[in-house]
Amino acid sequence: MPKDESDPTSPKSPVAPFPPLPPPSEAGGRPQEFYGFVTWLCTYIAFGLIILWGVLPDKWILALGITWYPSREWALLIPSYGIFLCLLTWFTYWSLAIAAAPEFDDLKTFTDSYALLPNKPGPDEESPYKEILSPDAMPEVYDLPIGLVNRRLLGKRKRPKPTHPTGEAIQL
Repeated sequence: MPKDESDPTSPKSPVAPFPPLPPPSEAGGRPQEFYGFVTWLCTYIAFGLIILWGVLPDKWILALGITWYPSREWALLIPSYGIFLCLLTWFTYWSLAIAAAPEFDDLKTFTDSYALLPNKPGPDEESPYKEILSPDAMPEVYDLPIGLVNRRLLGKRKRPKPTHPTGEAIQL
């Protein structure tokens, strides 16, 4: 499908402008660069005004012709609320990520919808996973459960014998 100059998108990306923007000239940059600089400058000016509002005595502020300004406690409360909001946002996203994560023993932890799992054996059939346990096995290609892989690589788990805090072995 041919693209023409009136089509607003690029054939490579649906959000890229078509035709592409020309490179910035030596004399000036793009408007986004100016907007970024003005935003940066306004942020520093606002920060300076808040610091001056918080530390200047009342008579100096009144001498500047400012007759009303908020209580000085807001000079501490606004940044404190901002920090609290940032921490609350971080904690909320962290909590949502923990809540969305599957359990450790859930199959979704180790596999996805593209996994190749064998069919479940019938009541009189042998498990397809038994083939992998022999040393010269060449089983079919499919994903193996993590417990089977650990058992094959590490052997049976040896459980420590329970001991008393004094160091004596407990007879079961």
